[in-house]
Amino acid sequence: MVMNAQNQTPAFDYDIAIVGGGIAGATLAACLNNSGLKVALIEAQSQEAAASKQQVYAITLLSGEIFKGIGIWEKIREKIAGFSEINLSDTGKVGALFYPGDLKREEVGYAGEHSAILPVLQEFINTCSNVSWFCPAQVAGVSYYGDFAEIELLENSQSKRIKTRLVVAADGARSPIREAAGIRTNGWKYWQSCITTRIKPEKAHKNVAYERFWPSGPFAILPLPNNRCNIVWTAPHAEAKAMMELSDEGFLAELKQRYGEQMGNIELEGERRIFNVQLMQSECYVLPRLALIGDAAHCCHPVGGQGLNMGIRDAAALAEVLRKAHQKGEDIGALKVLKKYEGWRKFENLVILGFTDLLDRMFSNKFMPLVLLRQLGLWVLRKVGPVKVLALRLMTGLLGRMPEVAQR
Repeated sequence: MVMNAQNQTPAFDYDIAIVGGGIAGATLAACLNNSGLKVALIEAQSQEAAASKQQVYAITLLSGEIFKGIGIWEKIREKIAGFSEINLSDTGKVGALFYPGDLKREEVGYAGEHSAILPVLQEFINTCSNVSWFCPAQVAGVSYYGDFAEIELLENSQSKRIKTRLVVAADGARSPIREAAGIRTNGWKYWQSCITTRIKPEKAHKNVAYERFWPSGPFAILPLPNNRCNIVWTAPHAEAKAMMELSDEGFLAELKQRYGEQMGNIELEGERRIFNVQLMQSECYVLPRLALIGDAAHCCHPVGGQGLNMGIRDAAALAEVLRKAHQKGEDIGALKVLKKYEGWRKFENLVILGFTDLLDRMFSNKFMPLVLLRQLGLWVLRKVGPVKVLALRLMTGLLGRMPEVAQR
């Protein structure tokens, strides 16, 4: 180990090493621009491969404000769709409508493809003089010491070691970094799977987002640019598997029963994909020299489209904590500093996990007392303005502590 002769502390290669160059990890690196902290961003795939994932996300108003504070929102916004209305309903009955005017905004949310968001983040990070990419590169192991962590990397078939004050795990729900650190998780797998696909409707979607609840699970329609829509269809495992095995014609016939007639005929655009649904919360988000963000820390049911937004908010919060600690001359990898991030985000994420779990369980059944209760809830959302605004603020990320980057 190379030691500084004056204070006998290790000579660091980087202040922060972010493992995972997806949207959460890239957002953290971007938020640390001009922070005075030297950042390594480690991604297993090339930038192009990482940006090519075929996913679509709901994007909250807060996530848009965070991207605006970073300085990349205009480039993202031109590639995604804004919601002119959110239509919430239960098995085809009259539900609740949410409009931008309810929050005195021009839009009430957004939907965009992975390929519209991550490349913009990558382009910005490539201009950040304090951020270095290691990609494609694999983490072979991490060792934690009192004053630093050491990461063994495999890059271009070559092994190298880097010393850092802090490791940030942004490496997904099955995070090898989290598991190697011995951080346990709580939660459960749902009885449902989720099918996603893109469709092209005959009529204009008018930028309306739909969340329709059926006894088998939620069914969401997210508007995309060029009059396309993304479908997020949750159903019990056996039903979802059977639908995946249908021909395109058979699948479309099933889809139209959920989709409705408001946009005319529909045609498939792109492949169908299926994934299992789970709720997960890590027992802790931080250890000395280690912090978890995004799916490495938590996962939620896709109802309400909160998952990615939780990770973006994690990134902004952690960046703020680290910036302030660095400005005060504090050790950014010390547990005392990292606990400020955990105290900020763990409870707020738990609220969202509970909210999405409640929505799914309340609406994914035919139990008559719950049917009556949820119909009462939708009536309250329609008729009681303050309750409607409170629910909308929760869904759009505007409840809770606001990161400073979102206030620029």
